Amino acid sequence: MFGKKKKALAAEYDKENWKPVLKCSICNGEQVAGFQNIHTGEFKEEILIRNGEELEAFKKKYGIAQITKIY
Repeated sequence: MFGKKKKALAAEYDKENWKPVLKCSICNGEQVAGFQNIHTGEFKEEILIRNGEELEAFKKKYGIAQITKIY
């Protein structure tokens, strides 16, 4: 009863219309993780990535194995 933690469920997104991407700036190296609409190319920002741990947390949150970079 005590000491047992529930597993965090992965957050969901519309996999048919959106794909996870890492938007990278060529000028200053800033990276933003989010989702890009497959049909329109619209980008929806989710989180600013400052280090590898934040990127891994984003991938774990949404159950993403591989993420694409866009510039």
